[in-house]
Formats: sequence, C-alpha cells, structure tokens
Amino acid sequence: MKWYQLTPEKLEETLQVKSNVGLGEKQVAKRRQQYGENVLAAKKKIPKWILFLKQFQDFMVLVLLAATLLAGLLGEYIDAIAIMVIVLINGVIGYFQEQKAENSLEKLKELSAPVANVRRDGQWVKIPSKEIVVGDVVRFTSGDRIPADVRVIRTASLETEESALTGESLPVAKHAKEIRMDGLEAQDQVNMAFMGTLVTRGSGEGIVVGTGMKTVMGQIATLLDNTKKTITPLEMKLAELGKILIVVALFLTILVVGAGIFQGHPMYEMFLAGVSLAVAAIPEGLPAIVTVALSLGVQRMIKKKAIVRKLSAVETLGCASVICSDKTGTMTENQMTVKEVYINEKTLYVTGDGYQTQGDFLYNQKKIEDSHSNLKSMLLYGMLCNHASVSTKKGKNVVDGDPTDGALLVAAYKFGFHENDKQEFRIVKEIPFDSNRKRMSIVVEDKNGMRLLITKGAPDILLPKTSYIQTEDGKTVLTKEQNKKTEQAVVSMAEKALRTIAIGFRVLSPSESLDTALLEEDLTLIGLYGLMDPPRKEVKAAVRECKEAGIKTVMITGDHANTAKAIANHLEILPESGKVLEGKELTQMSDAELVDTIEDTYVFARVTPEHKLRIVNAFQEKGHIVAMTGDGVNDAPAMKASDIGIAMGISGTDVTKEASSLVLMDDNFATIKSAIQEGRNIYENIRKFIRYLLASNVGEILVMLFAMLLGLPLPLVPVQILWVNLVTDGLPAMALGVDQAEGDVMKRGPRNPREGIFSRGLGYKIISRGILIGVVTLIAFIIAYQNDPNNLVYAQTIAFTTLVVAQLIHVFDCRSEKSIFSRNLFENRYLILAVLSSMLLLLVVIYFPPLQPIFHTVSLSVVDWCLIVGLGALPTVLFGFTKK
Repeated sequence: MKWYQLTPEKLEETLQVKSNVGLGEKQVAKRRQQYGENVLAAKKKIPKWILFLKQFQDFMVLVLLAATLLAGLLGEYIDAIAIMVIVLINGVIGYFQEQKAENSLEKLKELSAPVANVRRDGQWVKIPSKEIVVGDVVRFTSGDRIPADVRVIRTASLETEESALTGESLPVAKHAKEIRMDGLEAQDQVNMAFMGTLVTRGSGEGIVVGTGMKTVMGQIATLLDNTKKTITPLEMKLAELGKILIVVALFLTILVVGAGIFQGHPMYEMFLAGVSLAVAAIPEGLPAIVTVALSLGVQRMIKKKAIVRKLSAVETLGCASVICSDKTGTMTENQMTVKEVYINEKTLYVTGDGYQTQGDFLYNQKKIEDSHSNLKSMLLYGMLCNHASVSTKKGKNVVDGDPTDGALLVAAYKFGFHENDKQEFRIVKEIPFDSNRKRMSIVVEDKNGMRLLITKGAPDILLPKTSYIQTEDGKTVLTKEQNKKTEQAVVSMAEKALRTIAIGFRVLSPSESLDTALLEEDLTLIGLYGLMDPPRKEVKAAVRECKEAGIKTVMITGDHANTAKAIANHLEILPESGKVLEGKELTQMSDAELVDTIEDTYVFARVTPEHKLRIVNAFQEKGHIVAMTGDGVNDAPAMKASDIGIAMGISGTDVTKEASSLVLMDDNFATIKSAIQEGRNIYENIRKFIRYLLASNVGEILVMLFAMLLGLPLPLVPVQILWVNLVTDGLPAMALGVDQAEGDVMKRGPRNPREGIFSRGLGYKIISRGILIGVVTLIAFIIAYQNDPNNLVYAQTIAFTTLVVAQLIHVFDCRSEKSIFSRNLFENRYLILAVLSSMLLLLVVIYFPPLQPIFHTVSLSVVDWCLIVGLGALPTVLFGFTKK
C-alpha cells in the first residue's frame, strides 16, 4: 500500500479509525493478533557452544589437532601444548567475532522508541511501543523517536532527522498532504515518519501504517539477518594452503620413511623420524604468526585513527578494488558552511571551512572590511533569525541546532559578531519554519523601540514576496533586471551544489499589526547565502592515490544528484565519461542491467538500503573486492554483504559499528587509504613468512629424503627437526610479519582475490631455495661423516647447524620480491634481534654440556664453522642477484 498517496480522510477510511478518537480495545486486540507486536524479530540464534565448536571445523585446524596428537605420542609435550594454545586462541578470536556480528540486530532494536503517546478511545495515553498496532493514532514532538511507520496527518513545523535510515544529511520537513507521484523512495515520502527516526523540530500527529518487520526499519533488519557473511581472501588462501601442505607433507614423509626402511634402517627409528618430519612440514605456527602480524597491523592502524574489529579485514583491504563511500561526513566535513554571499549584485567568497569562526569575505580576492554596512546588516539578520548556537567541545566548535542555522551563525561570527550582540534585540513575534511555507520569520525590537521583520527561506518562495532590494545606494524598487540577476545568482550557486537561502526584511511602525498573513509582504531583499557541506581537504589526494593504486572510488549518498555530482567532480571521483545514477533509475533496472553498467558508474544518489546492497552485490558479481563505508542503519546490510564494512566512529550508529569490520575514529576517507596501504603490506609480509617457513620445511624434508635415497645414516634426529621447527623457524618468521612496506606498495594494482598464495613466482622461490638448503645441509653432513665415519653425532651436529645457518641467512632474502640487495639489511631491527636470538639458542644446544645429550650435539671448531657458514650462505648468494 502506497500510504503517502492517500489523503488523511481516505487513510482513516482504509484503516477504519477516526483520528480524533483512535482505536478501541477490541480493535487493538484484533489487530495485535493479526499483525503481532511492534518489535523487530530475528532468526533463532545459534547456541554459543555450537558457535564455539564451529571455530574448529577448519581443515588447517584439524591438521594442527592431528599434529598435536602425534607430538604428544612422541613425548614432545611442549610442542603439543604450544599447538593447542595456538588452536584455542584462534578459536576464541573467531567465536567473539561471530558473536559481535550477531549483536548488530540487537543494536538495531535499541533504536526503537521505548514508549509512545497514543490516542485510544478518545484519550491520550502512554504505552510501550511494542503494544502499538496498525491504525493507532500517535503524537510526537521534538526529541521523540518515531515508534512505528506513520502517515503524518497534522504538523506544526515538524522536522525529523532520518540520516541513519535514508542517508539524507539534513533534517526533513514533514507535511500532511497526500503525494500523487508513483515510485517514491522513503527519503522522498515527506508525509511519512519512519520508525527509529528522531523528531528534531516541531510536533505532529499521524496514523500508524506499519509495525515491526513491516516498517522500513524492519526491511533493513530482514536484509541484515539474511545477508550472508563473505569469506575473506586471506581465509580462502590459508584454507587452500593448509590442504596443499598436508598432502605434500604426507607424501614426502611416506617417501622418506619408505626409503629408510628399504635401506635397512629400523622401522621404529624411521617411524619417529617420519612423524617428526610430518610435524615439521606443517607450519603449525602459521596461524599464530598470521594472527600476530594482523594484530600488530591493528596497532599501527589505531595510530592512524582506525579501529579494526575483525583481524582479517586489514588484509582484505589490501586487495580492495572498489571503495563505496558515503559522502556526508566521510568525504565532506559534515559541517554546513556559507561559501558564497550574493549582495549588492556581487558575489562574495567566504573563506574558512566548517564551524571555525575565523574567515574572510572576499571580492576579487580583496577582503571586505567591517564598514560594509549591507553585508553587516545581512549577517546580523541571519544571526537574529536563528535558533542555533555554537559551543566548544574538546577544543572544536560544535553547532547545536539546525545545520543551516548554524552555518549562518558561524558566517556572522567570521565577520566579527558575537553571541551577546543578539541580546540587544528583543523577540516580539516568531513565525516558525514550516515545510509548506519554506521560510521562517521573526519580529525583533531594538533598544530604541524600532521593530524589524526578518524573513529567511527558499529564494523561489521569498522573491515573489519581495518588492524592494537593498543596494549600495540604499533601498530601491526591485526591477525586472535585478530580479533576473538574483535568479541567475541562484542558478549559479545551484550549479556549484550550493544550497541557497534568501534573506529579506521590512521595518515596521510601532502601531503596525503583527498579523501573520500581512507581515511577510513587500519585503526588501538584502541578499542570498550559498551553503554547502565542504569536501575534506585531504580527500582529493587520497582519492588520487587510490586511483594510482588501481582502486575505484564510488560515492553513494542519500543526497540529491546535483550535490553529489558537484562534490564528486571537486574530488576528481567522477571522470568525464562517468555516470551518475539515481535511486529511481536503479529501481527500474534489473540486477543484470545494473551489473552491465556498474563499471561506468561513479556516483549513486538518492539511494535506499536495498539499492546499496544491490550496488555492492553488482560490484562483487564483477569480481571486485568491495569496501563499503557508512554511518547509518541504512548502511548496515550493504556493509555486512561487502568484503570490508567500514563504519564511522564519530557519526556512526551502534548498529553500523556492530556490522562493520573497521571503524574510522575520524570519519575520514583518507584513513581508508592508509588502511589499504597497511593491508597490502600485511599480505606481502604474510607471503614473506610463508616463503621462509616453507622453504625451510622443504629443506628439512629433502635432506632426509636425499640421505635415505643415497643409503646414508639419518642426518638429523627427530628432536633436532622439532627444535628447528619451533625455535629457528618461529622467531624470524614472526619478525618478517612486521617488516616495513616496500616503496611501491601503493603503485601496484589491487591483488586479484583469486590469485593463489604461491603466485608471482613464490612457489618457485620456495622450491628452489628449499632444494638448495637441503643440498648444502646434506653436503655438510657427507663431508663431516666421511672425515669421521665413527662419529655420527658430530656429522649430525654439522648438518643440524648448517641447516639452521642456511635458514637464518635465507630469511633476509625473503624481505623483497626482487633481491636481497634491493633493501637495507638492517632496516628491520626485529628481524636482526630474532636472528641473533636463534643463533644464541643454537650455540646453547651445541656448547652447553647438559643439553648436548638431549639434542645429540657436540662442540664444533672454528674450521667446522667456516664450512658451515660457507655452505649455509650458498642458497642465498646464488639466488641473491635474481628476481626469481
């Protein structure tokens, strides 16, 4: 039912209710049975214990649990405990993340009004909002939340703040007349008031036409509940990596064990060695290192004004190819500002953005002095015909009241006026703003008893009531030519996306009637204000950097198309061939048509929550990784469906924050760019330590395999394999996780989300370095064993030490996609400390007598160390000059 098209009389007839009586008890009971309670319903929640167990069904986690069992059977209890702790930490983190996502609907419910003023059987009564039914007559006033979807039937200067629901940046004036147009979206249904929105001015009455899930808020709740969570690229890649590793590890381990038994080694000995290799081949520290790398990235993001609520989101940002950004507050200041003033047939430019009270009025780049009487009068009138106030909070100016009134007040302060200047005038009469009148008037009296009518409003409403104009020569009759110039000034401002407010006045005689119908006639026009919410200064550069990084920026807003287009042009978001689509055009499009046009569209205006969800889905259909920003309830479903939901920390609702992965503490688009840079670096660091860990593991397996195939004794004992796996691999790999970004990280295009973890030559680097590490370790073992065939422990110590040294030198090669010499070797101090720590631990197990029998080691000479360092450096030196 299109309730906005019905007259109040037809509405009463349709819903069988009289607005001056309301519903009776029997009607209420019947309708409650028919429609249910006025609450937002939700799907049945998954029990917490099932949600917790679900965290352990991942393939990699199951492999780690199997490794834990094997390590326990081998008596390696420290190893087993370490793996279990890692698995539990990951499980707990995943559990809390999913539980937070479940809370978003609960936060949505909190926006509902707790009580409502309802007319029942002719009496006004206060009842809990959940007891409201369709047909109830409700009353609301400034500060109230609308309890359900209501068709407004009576208003008194009624305005509601709907930004959380529709994305409309300014309060919406409401009226009671029917609207005959078809296909209107919620933000254009100005005779409707919606559940959860806030009354900011005036009062009204209405008849409830939708309750619970049948409201606009309910539709958003349904979208939020039914929107599926997307799997992040990192989660997909780690799951893929786990499967590859387990297959390869098992195959190579079986090969080693089989070859050893065939060569005559005892079965028990080979079984222990095989299990040790299996544990070593699966990098059980990988989830922990990924978590640490992401967590440290989170700490860096906090310093850059972003709070990460979901660890994997940081990495996902790194492959974002589209940012769908809200306009108001994210790309703009969310501070309505006077940018131009048209007065004396000239356009003055006003400096100083936002609510800062420092600024100048310029004409031809020259400052207008305080002696400019007409400008002084205009700004004074704008300050008097005004209900806003400016206060300072946390060192910043904040406007309390209507944003437009706030802008006029700040403009007056820029010219030198102060709040106490208003005290020189007494308000005699006020005719408040009304959506039908589109103007506000005030009668003031100064200390000399002179009365003045001041009127401000839309130029198309005010100009027909104007007979005179104030010029540099004084008050003159408004000519057709002057009227035309004024209209041209209005058009010129509108083309720049400026909202125009005209201001006029009339001097009243002491005995003149204050009858409203007669007051607002024969006005003298003094000038026009041109206002806008100015773009943030840093956003243009951030958009440009995103473009260089191959990321498309898309503006999605509830504001009008002209305003959105002007801001998009200023910020260089909209190319010459780029399209601007409005919500009504989107409604007429099929999903397939939207997918076809989505790549060429850069601005979406007057959109609904359903539109936003369709836009995100269309970009994803095209293979994009989508980051979606938002601050209102209307953004939550699209944010949940996107790959990375980004909420506004200052202006964002709790619902939006709960549905998001990232919260911007400064509501600034430029912070998103920093997050993308951080995300790209984190993914590259994850690739670095995967390269290091797997090359090391390949080397460990191959040295055993080659030895078995050559009929040699075991070059490494199980405890040495496990020690290398836990100590030598762990610390340097973690240090790689916090490596600095390479200089060109924001000059590359976005990573393809389908790109395999081993792409860009990573697989080749792992295998080639791994083979060489295995070969040099085996050569060291053979040399030592041939020199002293009766001292196997000495040969095993040489092999063990060569393997560790080769890995610790190789870690520096992993820092760059190019070569080891393309970066400063000492830049990452954490890596230097990690390598020194691993070397120190190696020296302890070699030279500390109590540990020698446990680790099957003996002390080594200087000659031995020359052999070890020479062979250990070979894998890195041989490949150090190549990119492959």
